Amino acid sequence: MSRIAVVTGANKGIGYAIVKGLCREFDGVVYLTSRNEERGQAAVNKLKKDGFNPKFHQLDITDDSSVERFREYLKETHGGLDVLVNNGGISFMFDAPETFPQRVAETLRVNYFGLLRICKALFPLLRPHSRVVQVSSSVGHLCKIQGAELKARLASRELTEEELTQMMRNFVDAAAMNTHKEAGWPNSSYTVSKVGVSALSRIQQRAFDKDPREDIVVNAVHPGSVITDMSGKLGTMTPERGAQAPLYLALLPKYTEIKGEYVWHDNTVMDWVNGEVKTFRPDSPNLY
Repeated sequence: MSRIAVVTGANKGIGYAIVKGLCREFDGVVYLTSRNEERGQAAVNKLKKDGFNPKFHQLDITDDSSVERFREYLKETHGGLDVLVNNGGISFMFDAPETFPQRVAETLRVNYFGLLRICKALFPLLRPHSRVVQVSSSVGHLCKIQGAELKARLASRELTEEELTQMMRNFVDAAAMNTHKEAGWPNSSYTVSKVGVSALSRIQQRAFDKDPREDIVVNAVHPGSVITDMSGKLGTMTPERGAQAPLYLALLPKYTEIKGEYVWHDNTVMDWVNGEVKTFRPDSPNLY
């Protein structure tokens, strides 16, 4: 039975580069997925012209029916899944016309709740020794949360998926009422969404540690300051360089000790609870 890898949000940027890297290094079938079928097919055709052979499947991580169709396709066609790279996401430019509450609602809908939807749908298909990579950000580190109570709750080893998800909902509600700052949240929808993704990976790993399927690993990763549409072309790294750490985590060997971690773009494990990181660019459009 062929091994299967899936990358979400992969028709361009880091996701596209991850697919290319997996086509080179992964011993199995690689799926490039994207919300827009035309752009996704065009990306696959471009890779094929370069000598690679990924497959395409439409996938909108915010749409239940799209996710369900993809889950059933994987189950019926391949019977399982071995690598899942959750790269799909959005950010707003600082001068976007949407109000802050609108930005918060949409960013969390895609970056956190969309990712969670994919995990709930596809985790049952993961085979032993599977690898899950949650693409986070430099602003997805816990130090970006200033509220002491929020920080303590997010750092807790007792935090559950349900509690974290409710915290994300609370942020959306607080932003709508303009009370998010006094509640301890930063003034950035992207930051909170990626902190949520990083915290979720820790929770998921604790669950996998108790799973009867052997050696399933999930990690969060900051891919670096990458020149993409999402970064407003303000990055310093190529998408290929940004794919380095996600590929490293997607291809971790069996029984690795790197699990449930927050990993920097140079493949080093960072202390998510007590460490400090620098945001690559203080005026980044990702910070809104």
